[in-house]
Amino acid sequence: MYPDDDKPKTSRDALAVVVKWMKSRSPREKTILSVAAGILVLFILWIVIEDHDFLFVLAEICHFIGIALLVYKLFNNKTCVGISLRSQELTFLFLAVRLYCSFMMEYDIHTVLDALTLLATGWVIYTMMFQLKHTYQVELDTLMTAYVAGPCVLLAIIIHPSTTHIWIHKVLWASCVYIEAVSVLPQLRLMQKNKVVERFTGHYVFCLGLSRFFSCAHWILQIMDGNSLLMHIWGYGPWPVLVLLSEVVQTFILADFCYYYVKSYAQGSGVVRLPENVV
Repeated sequence: MYPDDDKPKTSRDALAVVVKWMKSRSPREKTILSVAAGILVLFILWIVIEDHDFLFVLAEICHFIGIALLVYKLFNNKTCVGISLRSQELTFLFLAVRLYCSFMMEYDIHTVLDALTLLATGWVIYTMMFQLKHTYQVELDTLMTAYVAGPCVLLAIIIHPSTTHIWIHKVLWASCVYIEAVSVLPQLRLMQKNKVVERFTGHYVFCLGLSRFFSCAHWILQIMDGNSLLMHIWGYGPWPVLVLLSEVVQTFILADFCYYYVKSYAQGSGVVRLPENVV
């Protein structure tokens, strides 16, 4: 029992207690607890959500909300400090390729959401390159777009879907999957160098973390359901394994940041403070 003055009276107090308890665990215990929590959430989503395709739509909505928060920051605060132009370029690249593949290979709600997110990302890039160029931290945004996208394209040429689509479309599809998996790396590297992440940039990256988790959950639950159509779309060979691995990599890349984001919120701080080993 807590003394009267120590009882958690709000959700933030309760969250602070959980974060403090997690912080006192060993790295091994944290890993086990994180995996167990992830499995529990997947199980809950599997039971609660009847149409698991909705998770992919939810992932794209979270991504769009994150970009919308960046647009608000740039428009309202007139500064792009803490935002990686390289990550925005990679995001624009994989969205443009995915949008093209959607028009060529399918057309549904995902196409609409991708188009909206692409437009918003394009506006962010334009604003950072021209209107707010003087506030862009180019000296900290050093992970070049080509260094990240180049290996992804080479990997896509080697490993891509074994479907009946034409070769170039299969390579483009694989490229956007691989680029999406690592597109946030420049943003995380810039935040690591800054050590402190302001509120709206933190909200944006947290939305990306939610987006990646829902996307990863979508594919895992589809496999658990034994979706034969999914396996037909994916094809066979190493490609399905790399798709799932890409989703898992995206989720784990952002897991550390999401932990520190929740920790900062629980402590009532408006900024996220990152240790050096977060990336």
